Amino acid sequence: MKVLSSDKTRAFALVVLSFFFAFGLSISNVNAQEDGEKLFKSYCASCHSPGNNQLVGPGLAGVYDKYEREWLYKWIKNSQALIESGDADAVAVYEQYNKVLMPAQPVNDAQIVAILDYVKEYNEAAPIVEAAGATGAEIGEVVAEDSSSTFYVTLAVVLAFLIVIIIMRKVQHLLKVVDSEAKGEDAPKELTLMQAIGQTISTNKTVFALIGIVCLSLFAKAGWDAAIGVSVYTEYEPEQPIKFSHELHAGTNGIDCNYCHYSASFSKSAGIPSANLCMNCHTYIQEGPQYGKEEISKIYAALDFDPVTKTYGPNQKPIKWVKVHNLPDHVYFNHSQHVTVGKVQCQKCHGPVETYTVGKQYASLTMGWCINCHRETKVQMSENGYYDEIHARLPEELKKEYLEDGTITVSELGGIECAKCHY
Repeated sequence: MKVLSSDKTRAFALVVLSFFFAFGLSISNVNAQEDGEKLFKSYCASCHSPGNNQLVGPGLAGVYDKYEREWLYKWIKNSQALIESGDADAVAVYEQYNKVLMPAQPVNDAQIVAILDYVKEYNEAAPIVEAAGATGAEIGEVVAEDSSSTFYVTLAVVLAFLIVIIIMRKVQHLLKVVDSEAKGEDAPKELTLMQAIGQTISTNKTVFALIGIVCLSLFAKAGWDAAIGVSVYTEYEPEQPIKFSHELHAGTNGIDCNYCHYSASFSKSAGIPSANLCMNCHTYIQEGPQYGKEEISKIYAALDFDPVTKTYGPNQKPIKWVKVHNLPDHVYFNHSQHVTVGKVQCQKCHGPVETYTVGKQYASLTMGWCINCHRETKVQMSENGYYDEIHARLPEELKKEYLEDGTITVSELGGIECAKCHY
């Protein structure tokens, strides 16, 4: 049968197309759950399973239906504050699990929704594995295995690929048998699965090599995306104990950032404004246009301040602000170096703060982001006393080359050397 070779080509093409179709479906399914699963593994998996198994904390199966979303937002972001407020559900959970306090998590409402959606999809899509009586190590293994939907999707794709190969090889063998009978020859021996796979690969090395490269590239890309997203909290916007509006203060009222964060001009840290600084205005401004007296009264409560007599009592307590921006311990960053010497505007790193209500993380603050800024930002040397000594020692030819056209960037002054930020 002369058409056999073309049939073989079409069959092989069908196998390849079937594989990529199945692979595409798996990738779309993984992407749909990727964010929630990644967030769950980053913030929840060390204490919770997505199913019914209890680890340090309870399994999360059904939690999305048991509690209101608004309550879950508050609990996950700051369980301690919710317990201290006397919330009945919060106190009950706290006492049920031996008064082990759940740490505040650096996630926003959208990320919490993604986590809850992942947990719900996990429990709807797969049977929950019971691990009663298992040791801590065994429970950890079960959770790691069951929470990895990517593994099962990949396994399903591989099995589907093998089934397609088996079917196509059966069809090809039947065609060969028919051809042999028509020629009066002995029927060829049917190959085993492994022989068939080996023969298919050996006769189509180029195609399978390309498939291998494509698959390897996809997995490498997925691994890279997962790695660069570790500890990156762009748009992190935690709920604060007092609803301070940057839009009202820095935007509408035009208060300079350095008035509140005054240490940014001379210190490594921008600092958190003290409640006493707030009282420079709010001793007399006792009601705001957005929240009325509600939020300002929280400042008075922290300072034990009587707005009528304008006196302070002895029962003052700190305001427990939630930190928004966190850099790794091995990274050195100095605000004064950027604000005072570099003349960098706050918005360069913190975004349009004057439009924010609650403060949030605007930039990724990754090493690549900082290096790109140092490569692109021109040093503002004009009328900058910090560089007077450098200018005095600079040869005349370099003064003409760099100072007149102002093309010196931070990187040219050593701003991308490792030891500048890591020492």
